[in-house]
Amino acid sequence: MGGNQTLVTEFLLVGFLLSPRMRVLLFGVFSLFFTFTLLGNGVILGLISLNSRLHTPMYFFLSHLATVDIAYACNTVPQMLVNLLRPAQPISFAGCMTQTFLFLIFAATECLLLVVMSYDRYVAICLPLRYSTIMSWRVCLTLAVTSWTIGVLPALVHLMLLLPSPFCGPQKVNHFFCELVAVLKLICADTHLNELVTMVAGVLMMVGPLFTIVVSYAHILHAILKIQSGEGRWKAFSTCSSHLCVVGLFYGTAIILYVVPQHGNSQEQNKYLLLFHSLFNPMLNPLIYSLRNRDVNAALRRWLKRRDLHESLTDKK
Repeated sequence: MGGNQTLVTEFLLVGFLLSPRMRVLLFGVFSLFFTFTLLGNGVILGLISLNSRLHTPMYFFLSHLATVDIAYACNTVPQMLVNLLRPAQPISFAGCMTQTFLFLIFAATECLLLVVMSYDRYVAICLPLRYSTIMSWRVCLTLAVTSWTIGVLPALVHLMLLLPSPFCGPQKVNHFFCELVAVLKLICADTHLNELVTMVAGVLMMVGPLFTIVVSYAHILHAILKIQSGEGRWKAFSTCSSHLCVVGLFYGTAIILYVVPQHGNSQEQNKYLLLFHSLFNPMLNPLIYSLRNRDVNAALRRWLKRRDLHESLTDKK
């Protein structure tokens, strides 16, 4: 295989196997979804930054989650949209490695942020009298920085293993972006170490956090069931329902992708699952939080009322 090794300068993303008419249709639909993703998460960030009532640990972590969702979508969707209209458009080697690196960072960071958010809900419901002491701003900032920092580490290890690897044969990545497993298939050398690191990182960054979230919510459920009044019980549960929906979407997709055994045309199925993971999840997250969260709803209504009042005063002038 040594004779096939060349200096790789670019990759060709295969993308989705679709007819030209379907590509144009999906370009329009996905462009709309991408716009909704940016607008929805942007509104969440704007409301949290402008409304002092949302300056709490819960919404501080939600702002980081919205930032990750925007970055998630911006890392993969624009290249996919380009490929839908121009299927033969290549991506540079540096661009491909950067895309892989950033995707791994955002995936790991979101895993850890969801754990931190579940811990915040655990303290709020199980230890309410000590909440302000435990979840101080110093602690919140430390947890957020730690989530981002730890998220970088496995991505950095993967990148250090990828960069010196020899690539040979047709440089076609059978995906709509430079997904790690699809890129590994192009290496014309032993990839057992890469696969081992991928498996270990998957267990540490997915199974470990999910187990922590399940344990946290087991304690939360136990505490909620002890509440005597139905109204208090409902209020406590409603503060967690949005986070549970987001956790279910994120980990449900991830488990199907990387844990459940794949059969048949699994590569094509994985493309659509990862599309859901990188486009639909970030689009649905702000919708879930806005529909299921009274504080966000109230902040949005107040902002809309102020905007209408400002516009009416401007018209009168």
